[in-house]
Amino acid sequence: MSATPSDSAAGAPPPAGPYARYVLGVLVLVYVFNFLDRQILSILAERIREDLAVSDAELGFLYGTAFAVFYAVFGIPLGRLADTWDRRKLIALGLAAWSGMTALSGMARSFPELAAARIGVGIGEASAAPAAYSLLSDWFPAARRATALAIYSSGIYVGAGLGLGIGGVVVAGWDAAYADATAPFGLRGWQVAFLVVGLPGLLLAAWVATLREPTRGQREGLVAPAHPHPFRACAEELIAVLPPLTLLAAARAGARALAANLALAAAIALAVRLVVAWLGTPAQWISLGVGVYAAGSWLQSLARRDRPTFELLTRTPALQLAAFGFALLAFVGYTVGFWLPPFFIRVHHVAPARAGVVLGIAAAAAGWFGTTIGGLWADRLRRTHAAGRLYVGVACGLLGPPIALVMLLTENTTAALALSVPATAASSLWIGPGASTVQDLVPPRMRGTVSAAYLLVVTFIGLALGPYTVGRLSEATGDLRLALIVSLGAGLGGVVLLALAARHVRAEVR
Repeated sequence: MSATPSDSAAGAPPPAGPYARYVLGVLVLVYVFNFLDRQILSILAERIREDLAVSDAELGFLYGTAFAVFYAVFGIPLGRLADTWDRRKLIALGLAAWSGMTALSGMARSFPELAAARIGVGIGEASAAPAAYSLLSDWFPAARRATALAIYSSGIYVGAGLGLGIGGVVVAGWDAAYADATAPFGLRGWQVAFLVVGLPGLLLAAWVATLREPTRGQREGLVAPAHPHPFRACAEELIAVLPPLTLLAAARAGARALAANLALAAAIALAVRLVVAWLGTPAQWISLGVGVYAAGSWLQSLARRDRPTFELLTRTPALQLAAFGFALLAFVGYTVGFWLPPFFIRVHHVAPARAGVVLGIAAAAAGWFGTTIGGLWADRLRRTHAAGRLYVGVACGLLGPPIALVMLLTENTTAALALSVPATAASSLWIGPGASTVQDLVPPRMRGTVSAAYLLVVTFIGLALGPYTVGRLSEATGDLRLALIVSLGAGLGGVVLLALAARHVRAEVR
């Protein structure tokens, strides 16, 4: 056992007070809207599939890849902006943007239009998490950081639950009201649901803008000076990550850098072509290829512009192993979270409204409980074990998939719905420990950037691949239940990687 760093050292700021808890409460609401706007697509999936004639793989693409690639890619420059600019303003502007795009999703009349709107939602939502992680790390001491970030992250499940419940009720009520009549503006129930959940976010954005901005790095005594040109720094990151501007950034660095970037692009293009020839669904693999190229270009640029951050990202085994380990846990969580309502509708023949309300309540209550308990547990373990937070991730991977397996296998609908509660609680334990582990391993000036990189890995693996993979397996086998069962195996891979990360984390935190 080893003692861990404490905020009680001389000169450290006092413990977080009432205003810090107020900020946390407001940011929880932001994350509620973040996932409400994101998760509502799950309960609407069956109606969208019928109205727009889309496949399961395309549904997985809509929920996962179309959102995830742009969420992850734009998270990098917006993470940089979180490190250099007013974080509350950044969150407020992003919230207004993604809420507006969610409302526009309700105006979509075709698969491409809905995909474009979901891309907009992803870009807007990319502003929230890196800025919020950094903001809360300055309001709360390290000893309480996992708890604070877990409470913030509990908004994931509250928002997801509300999305399922509101979506199911709105669709059922609207379609029943206009079953024998023409609806206003020809809107379908699923379109109205997007409008209902999108527009209130604009009011919340105005509230977020009134929060106070704390001194960056105050908790560690590493106060960072204000950046003289925050938007210029953000633009540099954007050029480094957004194709085809990536070629311009490489060309500025010289012929060798341009050649390396072109080689990266060629290798990824070849890989995408081979995968499309094998599996089809070009939109999925082209989008993912663009995202991987953007991430690789950014890393090449970061090596030239900010060598210390690049070295930390590429030469910190605990950080790398933890990121990929938590990403595999996210693969299971995102996959089951999206496909569970369609599973109950198709396999157990539960009405969409009932599925939305029951699963929504289960997700909100159990997810909030699991995320919060995971954070409290992680902070307690870290008092005596430097790798204590990673142990909670290991427990998540060992507990969640077996419960989910029993839930998927039982033929009793009531039992399956009841089991969704402990399955959700167990699978959500990792979220606070994951976010706080990243914060522990980097200095304050790098938190927004490294948080964006962490979210990029989690999003690409968990969100861009998870729901699509199950959709594709469902089409190939004709069995959504089997596809979900196969996906649970990713949790065991996460356990292995997190256990390996725990072997390195003590030295790297120091």
